[in-house]
Amino acid sequence: MKTYAHPGEAMTYTTPAGDVVAGTGVLIGALFVVPTVSAEEGDPFTGQVEGVVEHAKVSAQAWTEGVKIYFDADASPAPVMTTTSGGNTLVGVAAKVAANPSSTGFVRLDGAAR
Repeated sequence: MKTYAHPGEAMTYTTPAGDVVAGTGVLIGALFVVPTVSAEEGDPFTGQVEGVVEHAKVSAQAWTEGVKIYFDADASPAPVMTTTSGGNTLVGVAAKVAANPSSTGFVRLDGAAR
């Protein structure tokens, strides 16, 4: 196809205000991106929008495979994945079971803009 550019699972983006940290998700407009490298505001960085990533989660939650996973950008001290929908951005589903307690979980990112 003449207009096809590439698969799009990982692309180069411009770092938003506040910098990005490798492995910690960030919202760029309506798109959730997991940076593969750390970068300072205004610099280019590569980020995953699809595929399975391991990400920090709410430790006190147990996840089952396929449960909807949301991004809580306001969590402190750092953003986390959660099963709580209220005020958070849907980013995909749990790719594996995650125990309570556990600090990380595997998320299958859906790449959809919200």
